[in-house]
Amino acid sequence: MDPTAAQPGFRQRKLQPYMRLRNNPADGSDGMFEDTSGAGLRPQSGYRNQHVGPQAEGFPGQSLLSDPMSNLAMAYGSSLASQGREMVDKNLDRFIPISKLKYYFAVDTVYVGKKLGLLVFPYMHKNWEVSYQQDTPVAPRFDVNAPDLYIPAMGFITYVLVAGLALGTQNKFSPELLGVQASSAFVWLVMEVLAVLLSLYLVTINTDLTTIDLLAFSGYKYVGMIVGVVAGLLFGKPAYYLSLLWCCAAIFVFMIRTLRLKLLSEAAAEGRLVRGARNQLRMYLTMSIAAAQPIFMYWLTYHLIR
Repeated sequence: MDPTAAQPGFRQRKLQPYMRLRNNPADGSDGMFEDTSGAGLRPQSGYRNQHVGPQAEGFPGQSLLSDPMSNLAMAYGSSLASQGREMVDKNLDRFIPISKLKYYFAVDTVYVGKKLGLLVFPYMHKNWEVSYQQDTPVAPRFDVNAPDLYIPAMGFITYVLVAGLALGTQNKFSPELLGVQASSAFVWLVMEVLAVLLSLYLVTINTDLTTIDLLAFSGYKYVGMIVGVVAGLLFGKPAYYLSLLWCCAAIFVFMIRTLRLKLLSEAAAEGRLVRGARNQLRMYLTMSIAAAQPIFMYWLTYHLIR
């Protein structure tokens, strides 16, 4: 046997257990060759993972408990909101019929143009009856005789703006004075409608006129007021009086021809002479409502032109 060949083999047999002990510390029975450099860090890392792990995961148990409660709270809140909305709609519709207000704002550009022309020049208009479809009046955009709230609302806002412009030309403009102008116009409008309702109640007239109809008819006078004030600002006081006089006569004719179909009897509406105390009261009431429009038009605009 060659000694040079046996010596490397001897070294291999001697070094193999040593290398196995260094590479696999848990396998050997002799603990003096174990690698203990990372042994002290393993319990600390495990301890840290035990405390940090639930926080990093966001407490799954808590999410399981909170999700049913949040869903229950959301369902309860939505039910309360729906019940509150139904209660508000029911009580609000008792005093302000929201569903009916949509009818009075169902207008278009063609209707607005025709209605403004009818308010300024009503003398050539022949048919003043409101069209019906299955016992329901058609929308204003299909019938120029139907009352609407779009023109009165826009007329009121435009009147307030024109009044502010007129006050500015007189060096009297102030937000407080403009607010007084708007509030006084609104209060007079409400008082007019309440007076008409009280008169209808005292005379005991059965009519299909509603409070919104009266509000619409009373609000049409703002168109003539705007025309008068703008004419006065552009051309002076004589133009104000002439244009206001024309608009007052136009609104008087418009109210007479519109309200007589609502307040007078069928025979009077057809033009036949009907005698009787009740019909006379209806005629006087119609004339009073129509005559009140020029008075309010002058009262709310005369101080704006100097």
